[in-house]
Amino acid sequence: MAAIKEVKPVKETRRVGAHSHIRGLGLDENGHAKFVADGMVGQTEAREAAGIVVQMIREGKMAGRGVLIVGPSGTGKTAIAVGIAKELGEDTPFVAMSGSEIYSSELKKTEVLMQALRKSIGVRFRERRTVYEGAVKQLRIAYVKHPFNPYVKVPREAEIVLETTDDSLKLRVGEEIAVQLLQLRVRRGDVIWIDAETGEVHKVGRLCSESRYDISAYRCVEKPSGSVKKDKEIVHMLTLHDLDVAYAAQRAAVASFLGMPITREIPSDVRQRVDEEVKKLVNEGRAELVPGVLFIDDAHMLDIEAFSFLTRAMESELAPILVLATNRGMTKIRGTDIEAPHGIPLDLLDRLLIIRTRPYTAEEIREILKIRADEEEIPLSDDALEELTRLGVERSLRYAVQLMEPARILAEREGRTKVTVEDVKKAAKYFVDLRESVQYIQQYEEKLLK
Repeated sequence: MAAIKEVKPVKETRRVGAHSHIRGLGLDENGHAKFVADGMVGQTEAREAAGIVVQMIREGKMAGRGVLIVGPSGTGKTAIAVGIAKELGEDTPFVAMSGSEIYSSELKKTEVLMQALRKSIGVRFRERRTVYEGAVKQLRIAYVKHPFNPYVKVPREAEIVLETTDDSLKLRVGEEIAVQLLQLRVRRGDVIWIDAETGEVHKVGRLCSESRYDISAYRCVEKPSGSVKKDKEIVHMLTLHDLDVAYAAQRAAVASFLGMPITREIPSDVRQRVDEEVKKLVNEGRAELVPGVLFIDDAHMLDIEAFSFLTRAMESELAPILVLATNRGMTKIRGTDIEAPHGIPLDLLDRLLIIRTRPYTAEEIREILKIRADEEEIPLSDDALEELTRLGVERSLRYAVQLMEPARILAEREGRTKVTVEDVKKAAKYFVDLRESVQYIQQYEEKLLK
């Protein structure tokens, strides 16, 4: 009897982030906020203010300024910061960190902040290179025996025919390019380009006419036009921190060879050298700076030294857009006995544009829950949605969002494809909110350890 085994389909694992649904600020052409757009709901005043900040950034008028988003917990402060970055462009660097992350046992506070600042500034390199670009019409790879193992064959060279809508060219390439062709799994119908100077191979996609299936690992592209050999503008995107690490690695290699101690921190003269090289490339028109967004949540966790460093950094020539967020009112500045609004020194507050967020209404909570349910692929009945909305209003939006997945599991156990109001109530019984947790502590205060 033939052996036949059924293979169960593997469910795709997908990590859904808290703000993976954000696509922008959801503004119209006049800068007015739509009620629901780009994954944003409500907070019209704050979103319109953020839209003005985006326009100031595009016009280069944010030098020496920053943004502070203030509001209660769960009112969309991080979502607005993500929306600002999305509005600036897909390749705009966005670095998110918490104020408590600067306290490292290996690096100084100022070094952690400096690295975050440098990661938030992109450098877009543009250069013209001579390349061979086209669709692969023929590909033959010649193999030889391995010099140390006669039972293994290795590529020696390859013959490849590249074709465009206007031209066709046959190339004979060496071992290095042949290995890249094998690693990239290049085959007939793929669109590639080869750097004529370095021999680097890039696989762009597959011809739409050669694609047999709707789902493919490579995107469908049209056949290139013009001649196969051409001058092409190549665009590379790096951050200043990437360049710092590259220069520092060169110095570390020399220091290691000479037996000198290697530090984890990047020396200031290395960063100065990188800045000079970048400015030179910008002046020559070979690169351009892309200011990104450095978002620091829980900004009240920073101390007086960190605030002083940020104040100085905001005034520098190479500085990203600094966006702080906090849910604190009048509190002490960490490291001092001085109370200040939001726990931030007044001299820094004077340099910040302050945006306020307000608690969500029931209608806004309902729309947010719809978006999150769609993003997490949780089918909700109308009654379940209303129950979650009620919990979001009476308790908190985050609590309502957190209950959706447990409710889905409970519904699945009962054989239902949709989450019902009974599933939500049962999940709320299993997982309590902060208010019920406090009541539990008060009830069993004598039995709990102190």
